[in-house]
Amino acid sequence: MNAPKVVILCGGQGTRLREETEFRPKPMVEVGGRPLLFHIMKLYEHHGLNEFVLCLGYRGSIIKEYFLNYRTLNGDCTVDLRSGTVELEGSPTEDWRVTLAETGEDAMTGARISRVARHVGNDDVFCCTYGDGLADVDVSALLDFHRAHGKVATVTGVVPPGRFGQLRTSGAAVQRFAEKPTGRERINGGFFVFSRSIFDVLSDKPSCVLEREPLEQLAAAGELMVYEHDGFWQCADTLRDVELLRGLWDGGAPPWRVWDAVRAPLAA
Repeated sequence: MNAPKVVILCGGQGTRLREETEFRPKPMVEVGGRPLLFHIMKLYEHHGLNEFVLCLGYRGSIIKEYFLNYRTLNGDCTVDLRSGTVELEGSPTEDWRVTLAETGEDAMTGARISRVARHVGNDDVFCCTYGDGLADVDVSALLDFHRAHGKVATVTGVVPPGRFGQLRTSGAAVQRFAEKPTGRERINGGFFVFSRSIFDVLSDKPSCVLEREPLEQLAAAGELMVYEHDGFWQCADTLRDVELLRGLWDGGAPPWRVWDAVRAPLAA
C-alpha cells in the first residue's frame, strides 16, 4: 500500500499577518530562513510521506516559483551566459513529489479540498493540514489511530492559548465542532486524516468551509474522531506568533524539528 498523500491548504490571505503577507502567501513566511510550508512538509517526510498536493489561492504563483526553482534556490549552479545553459550541482535532500493545484483566489477550506479530489486519486485515506501550523505531531501514530477507528475523519486536538474553535469530545469521539472557545479544552490543530468518503460531504462551491457544515455534520453522525496531541503546536496567525517561532528556531532546538532524527520508513 502506498503512503498517503498530504493535502496542504495554502490559499488563505493571512489578513491578521499583513506585515508578512502583503506580498506573499502565509505558508511562505520564513522561519529559520525557510518557508513555514517547508517545515510542515519536512514533518510529513520524516514519517515517510513525500507526495504533496498544495491547494493554492492568494499569491499562489509565489509558491509555484519556489518549487519550480527549488534546486536553483537551494543548491549550487553554474550559468553559462553565452550559451544560456545552466548546470545544477547535486540533488536536493528532499525526495518530494509536489502537485501545485490552483483552487481559486476566494475559495474556502472545504472547497479547496474538494477541488483537489482528482489529485488525491483513489487512495483510501489522505492527510490534510493548514499551511501555517507547526507541530511535532506523531503522524505515523495519527494514521494508525485513524485506520483503527474506521471513521471518516480524524482531527488532531491540541490545547493552545484559548482563542480558537473547540472540540467537544466524549472519549475519542467528537460530539460537537464548536467555533467559539469557552475554556482550556482541545481545539482543532489541523493535521487531519480523511477517508476518501470525506468528498461526499464537501462541495466545490467557494463558500464551503471545512470547519463548519462538513465537520459539524460528521461530528453529529459520529464520524469525526480526535487524536489527542499533547506535544508542541503553534500556528502562525499573527506577527507575535511568527516571532515566537523564529525565537524558538534561533534558540537552536525548535520542538517541531523532528526530522533530524532517523528517517522513518514509508507508512503503509
